Amino acid sequence: MANWINTMKRMFIYNAERDFYAKHFPEVMEDESLLNLRVLRRIDIDQLIEIEKQVYGFPWSAQTFRDCMKIGYSCWVIEKLGDIVAYGIVSIAAGEAHVMNLCVDPQHQRKGYGRRLMRQLIAVALEERCRLILLEVRPSNEKAIALYHDMGFNEIGRRKDYYPAENGREDALLLGFELIADEADDDYFILNQDIDSEVMA
Repeated sequence: MANWINTMKRMFIYNAERDFYAKHFPEVMEDESLLNLRVLRRIDIDQLIEIEKQVYGFPWSAQTFRDCMKIGYSCWVIEKLGDIVAYGIVSIAAGEAHVMNLCVDPQHQRKGYGRRLMRQLIAVALEERCRLILLEVRPSNEKAIALYHDMGFNEIGRRKDYYPAENGREDALLLGFELIADEADDDYFILNQDIDSEVMA
């Protein structure tokens, strides 16, 4: 019941600040100063579920998000004028980072939010001294694959029948992004220097 009430609130409660800017200053709506990159909170999960349903045919459940937070995965959102427009989750274990979810609200795609979040997840991996970042992606998700390749990820394998699909199962492409350590001074850096400069900016 609580989830249903929260959904109704988001649908019908008037957001005066957002609507004022959209009507009178549309150019400001893309102002980066209005964006807030922060850690995911439990109260955000209902918004994430709504985005999941719009983007994925087989969306995550609220319990899956709660489990990620409980386990201690690094969970981030990009917020704009009170609304979550993108989110990303990465797990860290045994010197490897694994991107579990990276998603952008369909109304806010092609604005660089996915790239911005991935840079944050890479920064988390660097801070945790990981040597490799992994992720799975559907072969049919061409836009996501293009973004990952552009950011330096390379295909390193394929997981058979990994995803549920309308006609059975779909394979997953396994992509990797390598981080290496300079043993001389024990500093970590990214092999792809273009990404390195963006992460550290």
